[in-house]
Amino acid sequence: MAPIDLTGYDLAELKGLYFDIGQELQRRVREEREQARARIHALAADAGIPLDALVQKASPRYRNPADSGQTWTGRGRQPRWIAEALASGRSLDEFKI
Repeated sequence: MAPIDLTGYDLAELKGLYFDIGQELQRRVREEREQARARIHALAADAGIPLDALVQKASPRYRNPADSGQTWTGRGRQPRWIAEALASGRSLDEFKI
């Protein structure tokens, strides 16, 4: 693919393009994820295997002492209550279940 000459765009136009590209990237990632999920569901169904048998649920490893209903497995993005506690100097070990 040949490079695109962006020198003729002003700052507002470039910011608009940047925003539009971000939106399109998110849409395509979401679409690919949905297609992959559909293929996985179809493969599991063809094999006669319940999808739950293929997916292991992670058990929570951390609990918010201020609200016992808030837990975190330690995977993925940190919940706000963990991030705020760590930012204030607390240790992750304080929240272990």
